[in-house]
Formats: sequence, C-alpha cells, structure tokens
Amino acid sequence: MFSGIVEEMGKVHRLERRGISAVLEVAAQKVLEGTRIGDSICVNGACLTVTEAAAGHFAVDLAPETLKRTNLGALRPGIPANLERALAVGARMGGHFLQGHVDGTGTVRSLRQEGATVVVTFDAPPGVMRYVVPKGYIAVDGMSLTVVDRLAAGFTVSFIPYTLSSTVAGGYRVGTSVNLEADILGKYVERFLLERETEPAIGREFLARHGFLE
Repeated sequence: MFSGIVEEMGKVHRLERRGISAVLEVAAQKVLEGTRIGDSICVNGACLTVTEAAAGHFAVDLAPETLKRTNLGALRPGIPANLERALAVGARMGGHFLQGHVDGTGTVRSLRQEGATVVVTFDAPPGVMRYVVPKGYIAVDGMSLTVVDRLAAGFTVSFIPYTLSSTVAGGYRVGTSVNLEADILGKYVERFLLERETEPAIGREFLARHGFLE
C-alpha cells in the first residue's frame, strides 16, 4: 500500500527485455534506505518487488501483465521515474491509499499555465473514467492528485510548482503516456452495489426455498 506522495525521482539505468518479460534497473538514493530484496517500491504508480538492491540502484522484474497495462516498457536510460516505498505502519498519510495496481494508461491532452500552477488535462479510458469524480482522488504515475474537473473522456489536475519540480510531472508534454490508478473506494462501492442488485428479493418464495416456510 502506498500514499501517492513521491519520495524521490530516480533515473532509469537500464531496461532489459527477456522474452515477454523485462528487468528494470533504476538509480536512486532515498528509497533505498532500509530497502531489502523482496520489499515493494512504487515506480511511476506500479507496485514492484525489489529483486536486487545495491548502493545507488535497485532492480525489479516486469511481468507481461505489467508491460501490457503500464507505460514502463517504454522507459529508456536517463528517463526520470517517480519512486515511493510502501507505507510504514504509523506513518503520516499525506495522500490517499494506493495499491500500486495500475488500471490503465492515459495521455496528456493539454497543459495550461494558470498563475503559478499548471493545469493539465488527461485523456483516460472508460475503465478509469467510471471512477473519476470532481474533487476526488486519482493516481497519475503514482502521484496522489485531486481531480479539478471531470470531462467526457478525461479529467483535469492542477500541479503546484513543488510537484512540477520534484516529480516526473515537470516533464509532461502533449501526448505523454501516464499510468492511472482510480481510487479503490469507488471500486469497492461499485462491487457492493452490483452484488446487491443481483441478490434475490427476500419474499415468501425465497424463504420457502431456504426452508424457513413450509
């Protein structure tokens, strides 16, 4: 579980394809503090297991599903990446609960300067948009962000200068591919409501079928 508060921008050292899988190596410093093999690190919003940890870098395996669902397969040496270690019990919760399970990718549609902030419009697939609500949470490349407006096929987010300077958002351009994870609360509410709709009404027929009436 993650908070969506990026701890550090690492840099891709190498991406090595191995058949339909891959190995990603990232240069980093802060997120390596206390990190051991088997721990989880969120890379651009994707929860990945550390398979190698050494001074100044770590490596993770990218499964075929990860390559299919995220933008990680397009990373190249020197490209920055948002990094966050898994939440520690008792730590401050500055963002919202993220699983690091990317729902899909979106793209930057436009960028607009608004005072000191930059308003970015993202296009997103229907599978993500169904959970997007104005002023609700969404994770973009592992960043916990507040939705400003919900559009027909996308949404807008306002980036403050600090976020632009300390995350990959500062490098966004029209057409940039981003990883998206919708708020998990919406998914659970939807699942609960769907199951309620399919449950049979409790009437005489239901009670008789289950042995409560003769």
